[in-house]
Amino acid sequence: MFFSWYSLRAVFVWMVCAALLAGCSGSPVQTYHTDKGQGELSFYVDENAAYLSGVLDSQLPEQLKAMLSEHPNVTELVLVDVPGTLDQAATIEAARMIRRLGLNTHIARTGYVLSGGVDLFLGGVERSIGAGAGVAVHSWRDAREWGSDVNIADPVHASYINFYLSMGIPERFYWFTLDAAPSERVYFLSPEEIYDYQLVTD
Repeated sequence: MFFSWYSLRAVFVWMVCAALLAGCSGSPVQTYHTDKGQGELSFYVDENAAYLSGVLDSQLPEQLKAMLSEHPNVTELVLVDVPGTLDQAATIEAARMIRRLGLNTHIARTGYVLSGGVDLFLGGVERSIGAGAGVAVHSWRDAREWGSDVNIADPVHASYINFYLSMGIPERFYWFTLDAAPSERVYFLSPEEIYDYQLVTD
């Protein structure tokens, strides 16, 4: 789910990362606009790394395929500032694609990955997080109800749990996200929680 509130820290992080990327020598920025105009998704390819920034949406799997087709040398997806997703199913599809293709994921130094962006990060075969980066989660919510209010036996929980298990993440991480924060806020994980829930592999 897309997290619409940007803290001053997040804005600062975006400015720093944008400045750093602007100074890199690499391929031209490939820019894609989201359907709802709430953010701009872009890839910046430099040697074997593709830097991703912006809101994820339904076009993500096709955008990822297009980028990798043009840059088959890419082995790592670096998430710079990803405030969330407008299409959870598409995000999970893209994460599975990342895993299937054997790509690694990394959260840029002082970058941030929120909400559904965390699920994309989990697609990496090897996953690492730069110093000062933020990782935040919250409960999902659809048009009818909060994830934390859905009956524990509802199949919707199994779909999320199966995804996390296939990514090597313990089931308890899913239940943690439901209680960590409501959908209009996020909870930033501590370094200890990041390692406890096996979000990183190094």
